[in-house]
Formats: sequence, structure tokens, C-alpha cells
Amino acid sequence: MTNGSSRVGSLGSLVVRSSSNGSLQQNQLGLGLGFISNKKGSKMFANKDKDNGFIWIFKFVPRKKVGMLLLSLASFAAMLWILYIAKGEINQTNPLPIKLSGDSPSVDERKDQEEITSATMNDQMRVTLYDDKRVVSHAAPPPPAYFTGYTLPPGNPCEDFRMPPPPADKKKTGPRPCPVCYLPVEDCIALMPTLPSYSPVLHNLTYIHDESFIKSEFGGSDFGGYPSLKQRYESYDIRESMAVHCGFVRGDRPGRKSGFDINDSDLFQMDQCNGVVVSSAIFGAYDLIQEPTNISETSKKSVCFFMFIDEETEKFMRTSGKLDDSKTVGLWKVVTIYNLPYTDPRRNGKVPKLLPHRLFPNARYSIWLDGKLKLVVDPYQILERFLWRENASFAISRHYKRFDVFLEAEANKVAAKYDNASIDFQIDFYKKEGLTHYSSAKLPIKSDVPEGCVVIREHNPISNLFTCLWFNEVDRFTSRDQISFSTVRDKIRSKTNWTVNMFWDCERRNFVLQGYHRDVLENWAPPPPVTGTTVVVNSQSAIIVEKPPKNSTESNVSNAKKTPSKRRRRDKRSSSRGHRKIAAGSRNAINRS
Repeated sequence: MTNGSSRVGSLGSLVVRSSSNGSLQQNQLGLGLGFISNKKGSKMFANKDKDNGFIWIFKFVPRKKVGMLLLSLASFAAMLWILYIAKGEINQTNPLPIKLSGDSPSVDERKDQEEITSATMNDQMRVTLYDDKRVVSHAAPPPPAYFTGYTLPPGNPCEDFRMPPPPADKKKTGPRPCPVCYLPVEDCIALMPTLPSYSPVLHNLTYIHDESFIKSEFGGSDFGGYPSLKQRYESYDIRESMAVHCGFVRGDRPGRKSGFDINDSDLFQMDQCNGVVVSSAIFGAYDLIQEPTNISETSKKSVCFFMFIDEETEKFMRTSGKLDDSKTVGLWKVVTIYNLPYTDPRRNGKVPKLLPHRLFPNARYSIWLDGKLKLVVDPYQILERFLWRENASFAISRHYKRFDVFLEAEANKVAAKYDNASIDFQIDFYKKEGLTHYSSAKLPIKSDVPEGCVVIREHNPISNLFTCLWFNEVDRFTSRDQISFSTVRDKIRSKTNWTVNMFWDCERRNFVLQGYHRDVLENWAPPPPVTGTTVVVNSQSAIIVEKPPKNSTESNVSNAKKTPSKRRRRDKRSSSRGHRKIAAGSRNAINRS
């Protein structure tokens, strides 16, 4: 039986290696059968021992059938052998779970894998397996080249902070500040990302320079260009590399022969801002400069504070003694703008508000404040709370009352913010593009209307694109940027996973104090002095707390100079609707129960 088994194995070798004549002859000799297909071989076979029964089988059975039988047996044996080897290769190729991250197996895993391989496979196949493993098991990929967010450590006071419920006193409705949990300034600086945030789809953004001034179907300006409707539609087709209109379409660079011109010395200082910028603007002597307070020494040294004014405002400030040759007011570096692109001061204010990435090309983050606002929280704390902690690249507060664009448009018409025909034309245009009323179907988006007096943002490609396209809508349609905000946001969001962090307006009122325009303040009687009102940052709990005067049960978190007298309050009850709105805002913004 043993001899028979060895013969089958030899026959298997014979069949598998039949393409080699030398190997065939060696197997014939080793088998000792002398099975040769020609006539000479048959005579030699006849002379063998007649008593051998195995030989008699070949004598009486046709040779072709015997050959076919042997060939079938050899083929079957070869097939079994191939299947056995293939099964061993599969088992050894994937002995451990696949590591999607690209990390190499541990030392113990590699040892077990090598032991299994050596026990079941020959040296030749082991080399092949290691070659495959060497190809698959690359070194660990480098970490992502963008900021991915963080979570606060357990036990941090801000981790479990919850906003308290609104006051129970129904008489005190309207806009008001609410508590916000800030980290200490030094912790915020330590958490400042070293890498930019992820910019989905868009990685390279450039800006169109065009001095042809060929006007499009409608809208546009010499400063922002005249993009056609086709170019507008294409600008919302988000791609990896894009070139879009973004103001400053002419001149050597933004601020030089471009409209909205700036002295070279000021441009040089603006170019040196490579971290955080806080900017504001006053045009037409419309507001009084509000100096920031509660700013850390680190921020005073590392954060750029720029206030943009026009020549009319500069003249008023010099006449009133608010500005000297140093052109600094507190922390503000005052920069005069020449050759303003628009006749409307509000529209001129949209340039530094929406295009700071063009004015400060090296800055990473910016905070925009309307000219009537006073900053009372450190910039690093604001950035940490509303950008870095939320892993967002753009943050803006939602309107405290309105969240529907159609309602916002009607409110603008009632308040005569812009001519009604232009507002209606813009809304009708957006309706044809698919604008609908806000509803719960838009969740998690919580509002379509921002309170646009504060903009907190990172200067990365997708955020820059958003403000460029937002500015283009303001340049083409009305200057009321609240109307165009949701259209631009939703068009970009439909092509990417990017969106805007819209936080509560009461949180915005926590870090800025609402002021009044200069014409309103100048017509008010001087308010009585109020003492004992301070805003304290509790570094231990990292929560802003308001310190009320001892003779009051209410917390005063606004500027005492903005509190109108009781006589003025009585006068407001009989005034116009628009003036009552201002008065209501002042009372509720100042007093908090």
C-alpha cells in the first residue's frame, strides 16, 4: 500500500511536470514500469516477468484507457494540492483584523503571525507573504494638517455650564445679556489652534482683478466689479480651486488705488498683524469711539485693534479733541480711509466688516464690532468660546426676535432702512431661487436672520469665500446684509458640510455693550451719575458675573452713561414707534433681573 501511494505521488509529479522531457524520463526510470508509447517500448515490456499481475493488467486492458485513468488521478491529486496551498495562503494573509488607520501591528501580533506562517508555508511563500505585508503596512500617516477641535477636561466649570431660564418678570422682555462661561485668558491662549480649521472642498481661493468696468445685468460697482448672473451662479459651485469677485477689483493691492484707499504706513502696520485682529469703523461721524475694557496685558501686546474712519469723522474727532497726531484712541489704532467707494456710509462699513481677510492678509482670526459697540471681554476668550470650543470657523449671533427673512424684510421697510422697492426686488429674486420661510425643517439651523453687528471668524478659504459672496450680494442688491445672509449660507451649505455657528443674541450682549448713535446721544440730557457698577471676570469659575450696587436688587451690566433719566423715560412713552423701540432696548439692555 505504501508503494502504491508513492507511485501515485510520482505519477502526480509526472503529470504536473509533463512539459519537461528530462523530468519525464527520470520519473519513468524511477517508476520502473517502462511505459513507453512507441512499438519498441512494447516489445521491451513483453519480455518482462510474466508472473507480475500488475503487468498483466496493462497487457489485457487497452493502453488508452489506462492512460486516461492515470491522467485523471493525477489531475485530481494536483487540484487537491492547489486548493490546500491556496487555503493556507488566505489564512496566513489575514491572520489579524485589518487596521484601517494604517498603523503597523504590535510586536506580539507580528510574532504570532510569523509563527503561524512558518508552520504552514515553505520559505518561498513566506517571502511572498512578507513582501505583501511590506507593501500593505505603511508607516503611520502624518496627522491631519488642520484643527479638529477639542473637549474641555472633566471638572472644568464650563463643561457642565447651562444657560439659566429667562427672567420670570414678563414686564422685562426684549434683548438682554445672559451669562456666558469663559475660560481664563491664559487657558484660551494655550488652546489657540496651531493649525487652520478644515475647509471642505475649497482649498485654494483667489480674487478677480478687473478694471474693464463692463456692467452686468444689474447691480455691482466699480469697487466690487460687475459680475454677471452667470458668474454669480458659478461662484456657488464650490470647487477645490476658485477665483471670485471680492471687492478691490482694481488697483495695486487692497487699499492702494483700489477705492477704500489707505496710507502706505497704515498698510504696513496692517500687514504685520499675523494673529488676531479686532476691527471697527465709523463713517460720516455717525458714532463715538467706544474704548475696549477688561483686556488682558497679553492681548494688548499681541492683538491688533484697528478703527477705520473717513475724513469727515477724522475732522470731527480732531475738532472735539478726541484724536491727535498719534492717531490712537486707547487701544484703537485709527486709520483714515480715502476715496470711499460708496456714498452711503452704511455700505462703506460693509467693506471692513465682510472683507477683513483682504485688508489683513496675514491675520488668522478677526472680530468685527459695529462702531456703536463697546468690547468688555478679552478677544481670546471670545474666540475660544464661540470658535475653537465649537470647532467653527465663522460665528455670528442670531437676531433676538426675528428668525425669518421675510419678516426681516418687512421690518426693514417699516423702519425705512432702505427703499421698499429695492427690498421687494431682492426678496422676489431670492424667492425665484427657492427662498422659503423659516421652519423646523431647517434644523439644526436655528435662524435665517443674524444680528450682524458682531462677526467672529477665522480666515480660512471657506470662510473667506462666504464673506466674499455675502459682500457681492450686498454690492448687487441692498446694503441690508441680514436679508442676503441665509441665501449665501444655504447655497454654500448645499455643496459642502460647512455652516455657521449662530449663537444666542443674549450671549453677544454679554461681551459687548450696546451704545447709541451720536445724534441720539447728543440730544439726550446728561444722566445722573451711577456708582458701584462694575463687570468682573471670575477667573476661578471663568464665568462673567455682574456686581450690582448695594442699594439695588438689579444687576446693571451696561454703561452708566447710557442710562436715560426718568424724565426722558416718561417722554419716550408719547414718542414715535421707532423711538419707543430704542427706548425699550435701552431699558432692557441695561437692567437684568
